[in-house]
Amino acid sequence: MQLNRDGGRTNAALDRTVAGGAVGTAAHACSIGEPNYTQTVRRRIIRQRSPVLVCAHGQSSSTRRTDSVLEHFKVPADIAVKVPLDRLRAATEAVFRKCGVPDREAKQGADVLMFADQHGIDTHGVSNMLRNYVGMYSSDRLNPDPTIEIVKESASTALIDGGGGLGLMTAPTAMQIAIEKARESGSGIVSIRNSGHLGAAGYHALIAAEADMIGWCMTAGGKSMIPTFGAEPQLGTNPIAFAAPSDKEPPFFFDAAMTSIAGNKIGLANRLGRPLGGGWVANDDGTPNMEGGAVKEFAANSLRTQLPLGSTRELGSHKGYGLGVMVDILCGHLSFAPGFPTLAQNRRAHFVAAYSVDAFGDIADFKSNMDSMLNTLRETKPMPGHDQVYYAGLPEHFEGIKRLEQGVPLHPEVVDWFRSICAEFEIPFDLV
Repeated sequence: MQLNRDGGRTNAALDRTVAGGAVGTAAHACSIGEPNYTQTVRRRIIRQRSPVLVCAHGQSSSTRRTDSVLEHFKVPADIAVKVPLDRLRAATEAVFRKCGVPDREAKQGADVLMFADQHGIDTHGVSNMLRNYVGMYSSDRLNPDPTIEIVKESASTALIDGGGGLGLMTAPTAMQIAIEKARESGSGIVSIRNSGHLGAAGYHALIAAEADMIGWCMTAGGKSMIPTFGAEPQLGTNPIAFAAPSDKEPPFFFDAAMTSIAGNKIGLANRLGRPLGGGWVANDDGTPNMEGGAVKEFAANSLRTQLPLGSTRELGSHKGYGLGVMVDILCGHLSFAPGFPTLAQNRRAHFVAAYSVDAFGDIADFKSNMDSMLNTLRETKPMPGHDQVYYAGLPEHFEGIKRLEQGVPLHPEVVDWFRSICAEFEIPFDLV
């Protein structure tokens, strides 16, 4: 991947070094013209300064029950194949390279997927996403070695053309540009067009948090969400991710679709042979299915009939719908990406932003205040039947500790896919 700044600089290959399996920090010595990624970002919510939290009621966080993955979407323990992260990472990098992706970009793409798999964000890990990316590279719908062009910029903003590359690689570049602008101007906002799927949006927001900034990431495209009172889908799931730094506590890290469930959860349910819950999808005429039991076939980038966050107008679906439109505006209209004025199904665009806490006050005080708030939230008295109150990012922190030790629980069908693609690409298969 190359970065081309409109206005004179020659293209410079992105020097992105992602430490496989290591806990990194965001590189502070990154010029915008020639980004230098030295252990680009932490790539983990788990941090060396807070490896194990002692939670409310005195239990170690590494042994507590967590709710990172809803039971409905978990691979049953009796069939789950637990794969060490280092082996899963190596296999994923190799698959990317066989698709024509350069080595550094293959490491970056694999890192986004490993972040999801380690922290229980199974909707956006290898199970659902990698085979989709392989198909898009094979059909020339993705550019394996794009040139990223900064089309227009100011002191605090930039518009990027991703060159048709995968968003797993494009979005971190955009966030690094946003961070550098925030260091100079207090905030950095970057819109991205002509870029494929970016994976778990929270990964990119956390890049800013590890640079002691507040981070945003949004992505829009496709037709999955039915508007409130509508009978056909018009918006994508349009997730919003937000991350804020802390000191001793794991950072606050929110990443959620603006539909009742993430679209890829339909894929997980299909694989497990489980029906969908009430309030997740619409009936054929657009009315909310509140009884549950529906079985929907899933294919990435397909037309779906998902309900907005809230499900019905009485429960607040206008809020999820309204937020979804906001994401379309910030991602698509602000980047002047094709397809957004007409809500074309194949439209896609992204948005990232970084706010420098230093521009408002002392970062140490901010992080100390965050610790106090987050600690108070997780020590909230739990309701009957639950032993812990969480804040966004805490379940992923706990799950990350567990999966780092025990491996990623994959469905046998996913392992079979890896075995097949490794044979096709002549890659040694050693996941199990």
